[in-house]
Amino acid sequence: MNKSYDDIINLPHHVSATRPHMSAIDRAAQFSPFAALTGYGDAIKETARLTGEKVELDEYMKDVLSVRLQIIVDQLKEHPEIAITYFQPDEKKNGGAYVTVIGRAKKIDEYERVVVMTDGTRIPIDEIASIDGQIFETM
Repeated sequence: MNKSYDDIINLPHHVSATRPHMSAIDRAAQFSPFAALTGYGDAIKETARLTGEKVELDEYMKDVLSVRLQIIVDQLKEHPEIAITYFQPDEKKNGGAYVTVIGRAKKIDEYERVVVMTDGTRIPIDEIASIDGQIFETM
């Protein structure tokens, strides 16, 4: 051993008269890691999350969608089952994702420009990229 500590190495452990003894768990907590940058990891994940860009439809596709929406309007009483793919903008950053909803059409609200499905899903008409279903097979 080092000779410089010989004078204190065998002394009894000091116990404070004014401070209570700290438990082993509290002592260990002093040295546990902490998040100096709270939320930094979440911010990095959000930045890394990819979003897609909305594709602008050409006039031909807009006409096809318009005709298909009219067919749905004509058959709304039967609540036709359709699959609608539409662009859902991201709430936190630019871009979004294309989502496909399969269900039965309940209503087309031309004032709010949404297709309402029987399960309550509201799909903005201006975001629709494609509409498919058995009712269009005769086209």
